Amino acid sequence: MKPKPNPPLALLAELTHRCPLACPYCSNPVELTRKEQELPTGTWLDVFREAAEMGVLHVHLSGGEPASRPDLETLVAGAREAGLYTNLITSGIGLTEKRLRALDEAGLDHVQLSLQGVDAALADRVGGYRGGFDRKMQVAAWVREIGFPLTLNAVMHKQNLDRLEETIDLAVELGARRIEVATVQFHGWAARNRAALMPTRAQAQRAREIVLAARERLKGILVIDYVPADHHAQFPKACMGGWGSTGLNVAPDGTVLPCHAAQTIPSLRFERVGDRPLRDIWENGPAFEAFRGEDWMQEPCRSCERRHIDFGGCRCQAMALAGDAAATDPVCSRSPLHARLVAEAEADAAVTEAEFVYRRMNSPALVS
Repeated sequence: MKPKPNPPLALLAELTHRCPLACPYCSNPVELTRKEQELPTGTWLDVFREAAEMGVLHVHLSGGEPASRPDLETLVAGAREAGLYTNLITSGIGLTEKRLRALDEAGLDHVQLSLQGVDAALADRVGGYRGGFDRKMQVAAWVREIGFPLTLNAVMHKQNLDRLEETIDLAVELGARRIEVATVQFHGWAARNRAALMPTRAQAQRAREIVLAARERLKGILVIDYVPADHHAQFPKACMGGWGSTGLNVAPDGTVLPCHAAQTIPSLRFERVGDRPLRDIWENGPAFEAFRGEDWMQEPCRSCERRHIDFGGCRCQAMALAGDAAATDPVCSRSPLHARLVAEAEADAAVTEAEFVYRRMNSPALVS
């Protein structure tokens, strides 16, 4: 009998796809879940209890913008009551000092604030939202005053990567304990903006040098997580620490996913909360079993000494770039498609003038 997988460490609860920002690198599905399709409060509270009972430790409350949900405080309180560590992943838009204090009272443990740039001109242009940067700076100040631990999530790309040192310095200035320097991943909406977002090889190399130097300089002050540029790498990242091994996602409509972008793989069959216990979906669900372990691997992954390190790379990226979710991630230098991927990445990176295709969400505050 096949051994049961260890319980997941974390649950990504995507409460909503509604968002005031229009980020060109948005990783949410191209087809978004509408408000009327979102799980109600009670169902989310059941999900949190089930997650805790199966061994989940952390819940990341995400979106879209989770502050779009008027029941956010109730959801935080319910997750905390279930025994979960609660992390709010937010753009800051929709949060006031009063609401942050209410979330503190509800038991929120941590805030993760997105950052599109180091000044209003850059950040508001990337995020497609007037006044967004100033609001974020105010929210960061309230977060610090209340005493929440703060992480900044900075998605870096061609148009802001040259300001990485300033980005790290801003994290220190804001009192963040951690920054995620996440080079753009071309899933979801981001695939429509490759020419505007793809960093150059020189930018990617310089970013690595900056991160390594900053980690040494800021040891004990700021933790720096780094997601390097996939398309300029020799080997792929260990996506999700291995499929179906460390975390699971619940989409706004209750669809349970092995990873954020898993719905881009058409062969997978997904289940929803309420139709089957969450533990059973995790342990036996067909989407989770599809690429768990090594039996699914093709060559060169099957015989590669790195198969325990990077697990063949990203399944969703393999689907997007190779047309086969079981293929070696073309980011890998051992993939037969790697040379084509490099050539396409270099071509996108060489484009000097490309307009963003914003993800518009019918908000009057979006940049036109």
